[in-house]
Amino acid sequence: MPARFVVRYGLMRHVGPFSVKGPQKYARGNSVVVRSDRGMELGEVLCEATERAVQFLPKSDSVGHIVRHATMQDEQLVGELHEKERIAYDGCREMIRERKMQMELVDVEHILGGERIVFFYLAEKRVDFRELVKALAKKFHTRIEMRQIGVRDEAKLLADYGDCGKPVCCNTHLTQMPPVSMKMAKVQRATLDPTKISGRCGRLKCCLRYEYDMYQEIRRELPAIGNVVVTKQGQGKVLRQEILARKLLVQFEDQRHTIIDESEIVTVVKTAKKSPPREASSEGGN
Repeated sequence: MPARFVVRYGLMRHVGPFSVKGPQKYARGNSVVVRSDRGMELGEVLCEATERAVQFLPKSDSVGHIVRHATMQDEQLVGELHEKERIAYDGCREMIRERKMQMELVDVEHILGGERIVFFYLAEKRVDFRELVKALAKKFHTRIEMRQIGVRDEAKLLADYGDCGKPVCCNTHLTQMPPVSMKMAKVQRATLDPTKISGRCGRLKCCLRYEYDMYQEIRRELPAIGNVVVTKQGQGKVLRQEILARKLLVQFEDQRHTIIDESEIVTVVKTAKKSPPREASSEGGN
């Protein structure tokens, strides 16, 4: 089998395995020219496409092949294309304004090989852009692709830094937007102030998803709220879980409220009745 490498490419930072023909070797961080289903593009090698690495990718099949290492001429061409993208952006916005179309242009991507220009836009309703595509194709003499995106994808294209002071996750390592719900914030006892737990896209922060599975695992191992437990200090009712610390707030029979360690629990003598599960409204996806 030909060698394969995981490559990140395109304005939306797609990631996929690309095959290599011949003995050419590539290392992490190498800038390469690839042929994808969209045409010739510039990409960055992330790692070898081992069986384990491919398991974490959206697609397991090769999405194209690596043509060669990128050259100085390729880098210069990319700079020229960025200037063309600004011209295309201004031209498309003017056409949208003239036609009074209910859509907002977000960004433009000019494929390295010139096979197409991709226009990313926001719209609340379905937009008939057939006449717009004809006008753009006539003006730029290449294939035109209109790609509708959501607000989270808009942040992926335009956002820079998050509240943590680091580059936003959606524009660095995330290949898919994880579903996030308010329940995740509640389990982690994060503030429920929407202005503090919302990302640059206005939706719940993706990082609320990162540690949620660990919180849930520890939460299941601890006696649930409402359970009656026997401890070294006596018998009492669990009022609250301190999940990461693996501690419990217990109300004893003499009405004392004490935080105890999980190791102090001798046994659970009464299990609280479980209420029917409630659906958490998801903020994920577009």
